[in-house]
Amino acid sequence: MKHYFSVVLLLCVVSLLTASTNKVAKNDSPTKKKEFVVMIDPGHGGRDTGTPGTGRYKTTEKDIALDVSLALGKMLKKIPNVKVIYTRTKDTYPTLQKRAIVTNKKKADLFISIHCNAQPGKKGTAYGSETFVLGLSKNKTNLEVAKRENSVIFLEDNYEETYGGFDPNSPESLISLIIMQEEYLNQSIEIASYIQKEFKTTGKRKDRGVKQAGFWVLSKTYMPSVLVELGFLTHKKEEDFLNSKKGKKVMTKSLYNAIKKYISLHMDTSSSEDEVVVDDSEETEETVTSKVYKGITFKVQLAASSKKMATKSYNFKGLNQISREKANKIYRYFYGETSDYEEVKRMKIEAARKGYKDCYIVAYKKDKKISLSDALKQ
Repeated sequence: MKHYFSVVLLLCVVSLLTASTNKVAKNDSPTKKKEFVVMIDPGHGGRDTGTPGTGRYKTTEKDIALDVSLALGKMLKKIPNVKVIYTRTKDTYPTLQKRAIVTNKKKADLFISIHCNAQPGKKGTAYGSETFVLGLSKNKTNLEVAKRENSVIFLEDNYEETYGGFDPNSPESLISLIIMQEEYLNQSIEIASYIQKEFKTTGKRKDRGVKQAGFWVLSKTYMPSVLVELGFLTHKKEEDFLNSKKGKKVMTKSLYNAIKKYISLHMDTSSSEDEVVVDDSEETEETVTSKVYKGITFKVQLAASSKKMATKSYNFKGLNQISREKANKIYRYFYGETSDYEEVKRMKIEAARKGYKDCYIVAYKKDKKISLSDALKQ
């Protein structure tokens, strides 16, 4: 009997130790990175067909947009820590309002609305791909594109009440949209420029550039947002291309490459591992550390704009060490330049205190931009 109780006691001790060990192991496991959520919005759908193109195909804008969107999402889902959500996965018509509500509710990090373009008139000579961000434009063509995409609200009952009296044909209504998305404009321009570069290099399409116009759906999504026009269905050759399996595959691959690059540059700022919290407490000499990466240069990107500004402190809220780069007609402005990752994190905190809340760290190797995660692996 004594031997029996000894065995039981031993088993209890082993059980407790095992449970304790498992608990420690569980607590010591690395923190899971925050998911990067991409909302893909296939334009139009259901009774809203979008542009019919030349009329030579049974498919219309809504069909091509859905095919490319679903293929894009399938590719993006393979990237670790990336979650893909759609505003529609079938031939249905979610209202503009519903698209925005769902996107905000899911707390997406990026919103991509996919469309095909059309040229008014019979000839259809315009062709090429373009990407829009929210903004004012005096360009008549850009305004017409915005009016056409916004006009789908007329298909809805009580649209005047639902959209607060918004009129797609009113310049005043378009102006009211801009203020709401201003906070995310820099990053919207960034992803738009990546998309256009891929359309040109990977897709071999005519680059019609990054443009600004007043789209209702972009104004109501509270994250970096773009509206992509894959090409003109009123141009016969481009319509043939976008209706072909090869064409859809090429455009999907172009979008994937661009979005993957954007995620690689922004994923680390979304993770708990490298998150920098703005703390107003003063750092003492004992707390200042350094972590130098040889051959790597870190900078803090402050803004991106189509306007060229002098790199003077008065243009950047008193910050010095400002540099400027131009790519695809877009100017990017950076603060600081160092190989010390701890130092650049302190610079990011300083920039955030100055009002650049959306600033983030970028990395270069031999003057070539690389992802931050790759830089930190060096």
